Amino acid sequence: MTARPDTPRSRRERPAKPALSRAAIVAAEAVLRAEGLRKVTMRRLAQELDIGPASLYVYVRNTAELHAAVLDELLGTIGPVPAEGSWREHLEQVLTAYTAMLFQHPSLARSALTAWPSGPHYLNLIETLLALLDDGGVPPAQAAWGVDLLLQQATATAAEHSAEDTTQDDWDALRNVSDRTHPHIAARSGELPSGAGEARLSWRFQALINGIERTAVPN
Repeated sequence: MTARPDTPRSRRERPAKPALSRAAIVAAEAVLRAEGLRKVTMRRLAQELDIGPASLYVYVRNTAELHAAVLDELLGTIGPVPAEGSWREHLEQVLTAYTAMLFQHPSLARSALTAWPSGPHYLNLIETLLALLDDGGVPPAQAAWGVDLLLQQATATAAEHSAEDTTQDDWDALRNVSDRTHPHIAARSGELPSGAGEARLSWRFQALINGIERTAVPN
């Protein structure tokens, strides 16, 4: 029997949605920089482009996908891997550059915790991280899982340390504990909040890289 023309097709058989236009991404990024991520909505972008909101659904399903497209565009601002240095240094530099970009847009970092992009710049970032881990001789399975862990750490760090949310009083609850009830916290009350942000971030990445290199993926 010949299938009826209106027979529903599997989603796997349907063509992928076309990429959001360059003009739309530029407009969304401009709104992000001027007014913050909350204003980057389908309706607002449609206003900027002078089109109907329904027209955007040809390209993205919802606001979360729109935010992911903006993030992919910003990933393109991360510079290339430096020519000199070890694979560890290169890996940390790429991750630090990614985190620094998100520091400028903490609300986008929070969005990235749940909605990752799928565009060309995101694919290039993953390819770069995997290539660097491969240069270091990290087994493929550990590298594959490790990339996810490294990006989660970088994204969560940027989301947590939003300039509008972070204060110097965040550690007060740990500084003022009794050594009788919480002796280990009291003994380390000076070390817990110590260290510059750059040093702590570098240590986090190095600790994760060491663990990824040495920890086998379970069967």
